[in-house]
Amino acid sequence: MAVLAPLIALIYSIPRLSRWLARPYYLLSALLSAAFLLVRKLPPVCYNLPTQREDGNPCDFDWREVEILMFLSAIVMMKNRRSMFLMTCKPPLYMGPEYIKYFSDKTIDEELARDKRVTWIVEFFANWSNDCQSFAPIYADLSLKYNCTGLNFGKVDVGRYTDVSTRYKVSTSPLTKQLPTLILFQGGKEVMRRPQIDKKGRAVSWTFSEENVIREFNLNELYHRAKKVSKAGDNIPEEEPIAQTPTAAPDQESKKDK
Repeated sequence: MAVLAPLIALIYSIPRLSRWLARPYYLLSALLSAAFLLVRKLPPVCYNLPTQREDGNPCDFDWREVEILMFLSAIVMMKNRRSMFLMTCKPPLYMGPEYIKYFSDKTIDEELARDKRVTWIVEFFANWSNDCQSFAPIYADLSLKYNCTGLNFGKVDVGRYTDVSTRYKVSTSPLTKQLPTLILFQGGKEVMRRPQIDKKGRAVSWTFSEENVIREFNLNELYHRAKKVSKAGDNIPEEEPIAQTPTAAPDQESKKDK
């Protein structure tokens, strides 16, 4: 299994890998890496290289070179999640239907403040995150079921717009547990978010399932309240936030829960 998993991941990534190798930068990097291995391991070229091995064999890596290569590999994996395709098979990007508006660093604040009666649920995500890719079809399905005039769904790529991640305090570290982050906005202000952040600034573990999102964000109640506002038009006064109120009774639940 230890050999089969990387092999499947490599086969799965061949189309994307071929696109990378078609670019001069990646092609040159691959050639330089291959040239290093050939010079370092291919006799008789390697016979003339200095070595610190006790057996004096210049064609094998010594302990210092092994440490440097392991350190560089760890840095590359932490800085670039795409290199993890050698270890894990990432889920494909979701390309299905959705009612989601995508924000940039300039449009998110403008849209949230444009109509204070509209409730927004915004996902802060990054394309390199496996958790974000796994949650994408779930979030899209929720938007298809619950989107209406008074309840909208949005997304912003904090991996691309770093200013947004700073403003809304969403960490984009490769080791973070804050991706994805869902934030509920009412009246243009944040009401709640998942996952929550503790006093030490760490994300509290939370499962991004459809049931959890419906329950924690009270989507049934938000949806029915938003529908009433949209039917009544501009004469309905702004409602109090309802995100923290209990969920609807079982006999009043929408078919969307099922």
